[in-house]
Order: sequence, then structure tokens, then C-alpha cells
Amino acid sequence: MMAFLVSAGMFAACAQDTSASRVLSAAEYEKAKTFIINDPDKDTYVKFENAYILDHHDFGKPYFITGDDGLKKRIDLYKLILKEGRVDLGTVIFYTTEKGRRYTACMPGYKADPKIWEKYFGDIHAIDKEEPNFVLKLSYVLSKELGFQLYRAAAAGQGKDASKERESGTYGNDICFPGNMQVTMGDGSVRDLSGVKAGDEIVTVDPATRAATWVKVKELTVHAVKNYAITRVLLLAAEVHGATGREVLLHSKWLEATPNHPMVTRTGNKKAGDLAEGDGLVCRDGQAGEYRNYTVWYKTEGAGGLQHVYNIIAGGGTTFVMNGVMVSQK
Repeated sequence: MMAFLVSAGMFAACAQDTSASRVLSAAEYEKAKTFIINDPDKDTYVKFENAYILDHHDFGKPYFITGDDGLKKRIDLYKLILKEGRVDLGTVIFYTTEKGRRYTACMPGYKADPKIWEKYFGDIHAIDKEEPNFVLKLSYVLSKELGFQLYRAAAAGQGKDASKERESGTYGNDICFPGNMQVTMGDGSVRDLSGVKAGDEIVTVDPATRAATWVKVKELTVHAVKNYAITRVLLLAAEVHGATGREVLLHSKWLEATPNHPMVTRTGNKKAGDLAEGDGLVCRDGQAGEYRNYTVWYKTEGAGGLQHVYNIIAGGGTTFVMNGVMVSQK
């Protein structure tokens, strides 16, 4: 079984590791095991120390495995990414028991030093002593992921999006946002979308003039709990100042939405799932309080975990502001 796990783990890590030179160090290996995900159903993209990222999107749904003992265990996989250069360093594994106890392991990228791989196998063997058949369950999960990685590579060569096929049940016609996205209220404050109610005042922005006014909420639509597909975009804006030199101030915004939610771009309306790097959206500049162009810098899409999603029906206007980004009303 250990030999099979070595094979599956090495192949899975090889499929993920695209780094030409940067690999996981021994210190980073130990550090990664201390990273905590509070709610893996919601925390699918988490930054640590402004230097590392745990990203769940490429792995799809969690695995729930029930053994001969009838006890259900959960395994969640996250890519460990070095923020600078977006280098894949390995995979962080969270194993949660039926009693809520969580074990953490870090599978290094296949180019990592053999001593780190020895440490990894020692760590998972230690977990196996406390949790019988942990290695068996992990090897099953890694073999499934390896199979999907190979299938995705083949599908990409044929112009197919395999991630949509794996998570096809999460794609639908819902036009909404996760409940933790923050709405700009009429008084300038922000509130989690899930906490907005009828009668509240929210900001709406004219797409042509960028003038902001407020309208009243008529209804907050709540959709049933499902494992919805979520599009996540990073938007950046840069300012250049000075006659003799260049001072670049980068401002960023994150937004999550279901792939079908309409967005207003510089070149016309697009669904969130159709946004591409370089597309321009209007965002509120927190420093100046003005609405100006930001550019889509990075986009991911995948299952967001079991959750409600929400949408606002307003009494006027055509937009509202979510996480500082102007979005179209439904």
C-alpha cells in the first residue's frame, strides 16, 4: 500500500508542480502543516502571511469516505501556492474525523528534496497509527485526483473544460453571490450580502456617468443550499504619479459570483464566467472614493462548497456594488 501511495502521490504532485526552479523548503514544509482552514466548505482560497495561498478550486468537491467501521472521514485537498510568481509548492491535505478532529499533512511537489518526501511519508504513517486505514483512504483520493489530472490534460488538448464536467451538477441558471460578499450600503458602510433585507438602502452606480446614488432593496433572493460553481476574479488598478519618476500604487479587489451573473465591462456586458484577463470593470477606489476602471488580472472557477447563494432585487438603478465592484442587477 505504501508503494502504491508513493506512486500515486508522486504522479499527482508531478501533475500539479509547474515550477522550473523554486521548490518547497524544509521550513515551508513545517509551516504549511500549521496553516488552518476554518471552514473548508467556504474557505476555498485563503492567504497566509501575505506570502502563501491555499487554493481548493482545482480539486472540486471534498471526499467523504466511510470504511468498514462505519465511520465517515473527510479529506480536503488544497494547492499550496507561493504568492510571488504563483509557484505550486505542493498539496496540503486536511483529514477530518467523525468527531471533528483534523489532521494536516503536506505532500511536496515532486521536485522537492528527498528528505522532505521522507518527512512527508513519516508524517502520514504517524497519522495512520492513530487513524487506521488513513493511508489506504488517502491513496484512493490521490489516485482519483491523478486520474482526473490526466483526463483534464487530455480534454484540454481537445478544447474541453474538464473542470465543468467534473462539477457539472454545480452549474445552473442561478445568478447570485455567496453570502459573505459585501454590499455597499447607502450610508457608505458595507454589509455581508446574507444580512441585507428588504427596505435597506444600497448604492447603485450609473455605468455611463459613474455617479453613485442609493436605492431601496425590494427583496433578497435566497437560493437553496447546493455546491454552486463560483467564479472568482482578482482585479487590479495602477496609478502613475510624478513628472520625473514613476510611482505605481496597486489597488486590488476580489469578487466571487456564480458564473451566470452579468457584469458590465468596457466592451459590453459579460457573464462572470466569461470574464477574461484584461477585461475592465468599474470599481470603487477605497482611497479616493471614486469609481474607476480596474482590470481582471486573474480568474479561477470551480465548486464553491455547499452554501446558500443570494441576489438583490432593488427598487431602481441597474447596478449595485459588491466587494467594491460594480455588478449588474439581475
